[in-house]
Amino acid sequence: MSLWREFNKGIVAQNPVFRLVLGMCPTLAITTLAINGLGMGLATTAVLVCSNTAVSCLRKLIPSRIRIPVFIVVIAAFVTMVDLIMAGFFYQLHKVLGLFIPLIVVNCIIMGRAEAFAFKNTVLNSLLDGLGMGCGFTISLVILGSVRELISQGSIFGLDLLGPGYQPFLVMLLPPGAFITLGLLLAGMNKLTGKREAC
Repeated sequence: MSLWREFNKGIVAQNPVFRLVLGMCPTLAITTLAINGLGMGLATTAVLVCSNTAVSCLRKLIPSRIRIPVFIVVIAAFVTMVDLIMAGFFYQLHKVLGLFIPLIVVNCIIMGRAEAFAFKNTVLNSLLDGLGMGCGFTISLVILGSVRELISQGSIFGLDLLGPGYQPFLVMLLPPGAFITLGLLLAGMNKLTGKREAC
């Protein structure tokens, strides 16, 4: 039950985007399409799981005074691996996401989980924490990207849902569209979780 709670908390209760409001830079910048959100979410999840596991394995060997530089080195190593794998196997998506893949190194979700959780917990709990947080982040980006893609182009994952007569609402591709969509989704999430907590 405890292991399920470690995984599940990142999906809703401590969702990085909709509850903790972390990782806003890629969240707002790359979610013009649902596929972009999925790609960034999976890349971040891979780095989160690997870095959480590595930090937890090494936590008794890392002196507390130099833990932050060590975390950065560990995270940068996994980001480099993910960057090279995406460049080799998913070149078009890698080209679209561009600079935001290397910038995963400074994503506050990953550094925050290494410092606040993985450095103090067992390997299995840290792995599940990283997986849950990554899934929550991926789900959030896919929802945001799907809403923006649907309103701006009438499609989701490139599948035309609103027909050829739909007039695209192009502002949703621009930064104001990202802020408006995120604000509405945050309000909806707060409303839903507020009702559940009141019950």
